[in-house]
Amino acid sequence: MASHNQLTGQPIIILRDNVEQTRGHEAQRSNILAAKAISEAVRTTLGPRGMDKMLVHGDDITITNDGATILSELSVQHPGAKMVVEVATAQDDECGDGTTTAAIMVGSFMEQAERMLKMGIHPTNISKGYSLGMKKSLEILSELAINVTPDDKESLMKIAKTAMIGKTIEAVMEKAADIVVDAVATVADSSSGRIVIDEDDILVKTQKGDAMDDIELVRGVIIGKARVDEQMPKIVTGAKVAMISTPLEITKTQTKAKIKISSSEQVAAFGDAERASLKKIADQIIASGANVLLCQKGIADSVQFYLGKAGIYTLEDVTEKEMKYAAKALCGEIVNKPEDLTAETLGTAHQVEQMEGEDLTKISGCENAKAVTILIRGSTQYLIDELDRAINDAKRVIQDAMEDGKYTIGGAAVETEMIVRIREYATTIGGREQIAVEAFANAFEIIPITLAENSGFNPIDKLVDLKKAHSNGQKNAGLNVFTGKIVDMSEEGVFEPMRVKRQAIQSAAEIASLLIRVDDMMVTQSH
Repeated sequence: MASHNQLTGQPIIILRDNVEQTRGHEAQRSNILAAKAISEAVRTTLGPRGMDKMLVHGDDITITNDGATILSELSVQHPGAKMVVEVATAQDDECGDGTTTAAIMVGSFMEQAERMLKMGIHPTNISKGYSLGMKKSLEILSELAINVTPDDKESLMKIAKTAMIGKTIEAVMEKAADIVVDAVATVADSSSGRIVIDEDDILVKTQKGDAMDDIELVRGVIIGKARVDEQMPKIVTGAKVAMISTPLEITKTQTKAKIKISSSEQVAAFGDAERASLKKIADQIIASGANVLLCQKGIADSVQFYLGKAGIYTLEDVTEKEMKYAAKALCGEIVNKPEDLTAETLGTAHQVEQMEGEDLTKISGCENAKAVTILIRGSTQYLIDELDRAINDAKRVIQDAMEDGKYTIGGAAVETEMIVRIREYATTIGGREQIAVEAFANAFEIIPITLAENSGFNPIDKLVDLKKAHSNGQKNAGLNVFTGKIVDMSEEGVFEPMRVKRQAIQSAAEIASLLIRVDDMMVTQSH
């Protein structure tokens, strides 16, 4: 970019040649268009009757209506659009759900801002109005929130089902919701006075086969290994599980040493000594009272032979992650050497079995399991992937609801209430900010409009009906996307965690305010 010096007429070079600069209204327009484009890309997937997207990468094909998955697969180039994708990613990290909503809301806030910029309202006024609107909307959200406890299984199941509906797994949804709520409740820790859930304590394992699409909760762990020897029992009931992290074989010495053997007796003595030390390893494990062994490294053949003879179900080369997970689930301890094994270090489980036709070992029925596994079976990989995504979404929303102890009503009930209440609030503010706060309220219209559109109903009619119901004080009125009627959503059981709404509103409003105030984009082109 050259800037001409008035006196000498000499151009002064300020920016390098490879910097592309977009200024003023053009920069704002660029960001508005980018946010709207991302919003449009995922808009049709919102709600239970939303459409799916097919994403193709080489030979990989993903079919999904999960907002986070779609946006992470898109190769977004525009910096403004990248920030919208970041909003969705943050939404996914924080809440695990509501990614589509967050992206749509950014697009809607930007669209409203575009209208105000055309009216000549300064970006600073818009930004301030949005800030006031966001503060008010979060207050309204807190008022609308309903308390929930971990014992309220009925409400929690409704929250799980709301997150899963619309994925192609309706057949197993009831069972899946039940299992997810149980799984999260099992690993919830309330020792600090408040409920804390580590989502890593719930492992999701998938198994492809001719099995009907099914789902199972294992109070324990599933390890992707088969027993090392066929002569070992296939099933062990009343399992006492030893967990060892080092190899059960004679390791080579660190230093190079040569031993000269001059007679066959010496060879035999060497062999005897080696066998004796390997037998000692096996004997120590047997003596501990263990009837199942998980080893993180390799096990020598003769040790396997002695363990098999003693009827000990043995797995070798178990990954570190699975070992730690097993220790947590079985309430046992991982030891370094066989001699460290004691009755206290053993984990307990009701049953250990090798699963039919699969190299999988299922350890189940752990008494005080602080880690559980959800096993998903499906006939096709697409179905397994979609089930996996649905389970993960449900897992996260139950975690949100349990940790915060709050949920809100779905079906665009909260958004319509926002439109009505924030508009009322806007009248109490003077000046140009009032227009921005009204626009903030109008931005929420995109959610009921999109829900109606995706379900095949007239969006304008439904929006009018919703607003009318809310103006008459029906704060739980929402759109039943299957019948098209405006009904009380709390009776329909469409529940969402408050955290999902709060995060979506807050991050969308903040990014929109940020992007509106950008009046200069300088992009350095890499050669």
